[in-house]
Amino acid sequence: MELSTKIAIVVADDLALWQKMNVVAFLTTGVIAEADENLLGEPYLDASGRSYSPLCVQPIVVLKASREKLPTFLSRAERRGAKAAVYIEDMFATGHDAANRETVRRYATTDLPLVGLAVRTDRREVDKILKGAKLHD
Repeated sequence: MELSTKIAIVVADDLALWQKMNVVAFLTTGVIAEADENLLGEPYLDASGRSYSPLCVQPIVVLKASREKLPTFLSRAERRGAKAAVYIEDMFATGHDAANRETVRRYATTDLPLVGLAVRTDRREVDKILKGAKLHD
């Protein structure tokens, strides 16, 4: 099935592995929650009849870039009308969702200490927004 949209997540390339994984997990939920349609498929069943939770029906590309490039990507997303999910450095030190939102609220857009962001929009638009990011290894 060919999808017209693309999900891409870009993380700062200097983060520790556990931080990158945390950022990707949180940003994935932001993109799925913001979708106009349900991005979750049907539950999975194994041969024994055990049921497992559904997964996202759309592939997710994980990219990396320097922290200095992340504000550029956010600016491009805004100019192209693509809503972004963001993760900032301060969120590593919080313990719950309300505290995460409060940390973001402290910064103007241009001052956000971004360590990751995610977008879902037209495939070509995602490529333009994240031009300069590299596939994560």
